[in-house]
Amino acid sequence: MTDTAQFTLHPRLAADCEVVMDLPISRLLLIRDARYPWIILVPRHPHLKELHQLNESDYRELAGEIKIASQLMAELFKADKVNVGALGNLVPQLHIHVIARNIGDAAWPGPVWGQGEAEAYDAGELEKRSQRIRDAFTKIYSTS
Repeated sequence: MTDTAQFTLHPRLAADCEVVMDLPISRLLLIRDARYPWIILVPRHPHLKELHQLNESDYRELAGEIKIASQLMAELFKADKVNVGALGNLVPQLHIHVIARNIGDAAWPGPVWGQGEAEAYDAGELEKRSQRIRDAFTKIYSTS
């Protein structure tokens, strides 16, 4: 991976998310919406908009991170379904959503985008969820 020193997070992602940690290729974020366990992976490479802009090695690394993220979110939050998507219509910076969905959640069975207003976490809950996710990823990456 090149040019990580020039990487900056898009202002909207910075405003809507809590930084959890850096993975080998991505910055791991937690969306500040208590309705859904929702993380985002942002490849730490400047000026990326599309998956095909990644070189082959970085693409494979990102695919591995997405797979791990999907599995961990399913396990941590007992998800009925894990939604994974890279839209980028409002935020052009390449980022991948990984959302643990449960039957009966606020948007079920539809998509989470555009469904009401985000709900703030209760005091301390954002950090607890962030730490829980961080611990799970750290366990995986410390043994690989």
